Amino acid sequence: MNKLNLLTGLLLGFSTTTAFAAKWDLPTPYGDGTHQTQVARSFAEEVNAKAGGKLTIKVHSGGSLIKHPEIHRAVKSRQVQIGEVFAGRLGNIHPIFKLDNIPFLATDFDSAEKLYKASKAALNAQLGKDGLMLLYTSPWPAQDLYSNKPVNSLADLKGLKMRAYSPSTSRLADLMGTTPVNIPFSDVAQAFTTNAIDAMVTSPSTGVNSQSWDYISHFTTINAWIPKNMLFVNKKIFDRLDDDIQKIIMTAAANAEKKGWALGRKLAVEHTNALKENGMVVSPPSAKLDTELREVGATMTNEWLTEAGAEGRKIIDAYRAM
Repeated sequence: MNKLNLLTGLLLGFSTTTAFAAKWDLPTPYGDGTHQTQVARSFAEEVNAKAGGKLTIKVHSGGSLIKHPEIHRAVKSRQVQIGEVFAGRLGNIHPIFKLDNIPFLATDFDSAEKLYKASKAALNAQLGKDGLMLLYTSPWPAQDLYSNKPVNSLADLKGLKMRAYSPSTSRLADLMGTTPVNIPFSDVAQAFTTNAIDAMVTSPSTGVNSQSWDYISHFTTINAWIPKNMLFVNKKIFDRLDDDIQKIIMTAAANAEKKGWALGRKLAVEHTNALKENGMVVSPPSAKLDTELREVGATMTNEWLTEAGAEGRKIIDAYRAM
């Protein structure tokens, strides 16, 4: 009888321990060389180190587990527990996800942080409607113009094929007189070499990570906007965790967000310099191009305000009041 009780106790103890040992998969669309994946790994490593075996998070980079367009749905449906996406890709779900893709609304990191602060509650509320919870954001450097010729006005771009990667960048391509072509980050180099696209507006980091100097010649620092990636978790899965593990996750998320924003600022300078050092022609926009692009930005801001309604106006007013 004593042996039976001992065996039962051991089995109960084992099952209790394993019940609290969770393993999460974290898909991210970007390769290991990008700072966004590095930030995601630092988040996972901190959680794994502090969770005492109760939770292990495995990062799956480069779309190896789930492709970018499917990550939001996968976390929502609990196919995976946690995931990272480019916020603007969700623009067709709700206008709040388009906000940081509006050209010339927030063109430096201080302004981008203020815009994030003004919109964070609405961003998290919208994710909450899908059963998700925002853990952190991480920005890219400002979006600039890549082309294979000097661009001094929008007329120089007319008729070209422009890479698009979100609803907002598709609309931008239209307003710039170009044809939008949806090309994921992983296919950028091939798209240029096969003439599927002729130009793109994206960060210097994308150019460095895809070695853009091998297939494109000009880089114009238009500083159009500073977009963000979001890392979010399924709220029901998060709520099942012990309080101490939840606190570890939230602390790691806060640290990752701080690291991500610092890296975005740092790489904006380093990667622009790297493009120049590798032979690309790096130049500021002409006065004419800058004026034309700001007019495009004003158009897109007004369109966004119409789409977002009173909530959108409240966010923009709060941002401008900062």
